Amino acid sequence: MDPHLLRTYVTVARLASFSAAARELGYTQSAVSQHIQALEQDLGAPLLSRRPVAPTAAGERLLEHAGPLLLRLDAARADVVRRAAAPALGLTLAASPTALAPRVLAALPVAGVTLRVLAREAVLAAVATGAADLGLVDGLAAPNDPLRLPDVAPLTSRGAGEEAVCVLLPAAHPLARRTRLRLGDLADARWLDAPDAGLPLAQLRAANGGHGFRPALRYDGTDVRTLTALAAAGRGLTLLPAPAATGVPGAVAVPLTEPRLVHRTELVHTGSPGAAAAALAEALAA
Repeated sequence: MDPHLLRTYVTVARLASFSAAARELGYTQSAVSQHIQALEQDLGAPLLSRRPVAPTAAGERLLEHAGPLLLRLDAARADVVRRAAAPALGLTLAASPTALAPRVLAALPVAGVTLRVLAREAVLAAVATGAADLGLVDGLAAPNDPLRLPDVAPLTSRGAGEEAVCVLLPAAHPLARRTRLRLGDLADARWLDAPDAGLPLAQLRAANGGHGFRPALRYDGTDVRTLTALAAAGRGLTLLPAPAATGVPGAVAVPLTEPRLVHRTELVHTGSPGAAAAALAEALAA
């Protein structure tokens, strides 16, 4: 399967337009059409309906494979280029918003660091493709259990910390006076769906047997302060690591005690990190 044809297909499917894909890729529209036809002939199945432009059942299945395949190709290219290039000065750290605990910020060198705050999946892609030297990703886990990270590239991960998790509620909420909460008691509450700024509802759902946690409002940003302000305003509950949930005006952070879950942060990198990246990794591990 030609990766150039696959990239064209993914772009057309994402934009739902042959002409828009041609502009983004720098091809003519006829070249884009030829790429799609060649890929369909190679696979022996139609991948796109034309009016409107949308993936067929076979096309949807191909999209599930395409992302990891193309990312691995990008990671391989970046690894080869990285080994051939001169050592870069400075350090680029990509991190999901809730991975940036105070202890993480305190461990950063005083100079020479570029910090990129990204969605969790984008952090892994940035490290895999060489856009970041190190990545910090986070999520819910049982104490001392590693995170279940998607297999996007050959990445090395190590634990970088665990913290308690709290439910953030408006101060006037009926449960705000509780000293602790159980996840199962909150499954039918109104929740904020903020997959990049908070802990994803899918992880809460998985911890609760796969049901509950209907979103009342979706927030697609990465600013944790906006998320906490939404919770304080009564737009829905959210689950956050204790440091991020504590001290929010107009809100109360109640510890989650059942099931036993922690907010786990892991450091990811490819190969052997450079001197600056290795020093930061050791500081975070300590």
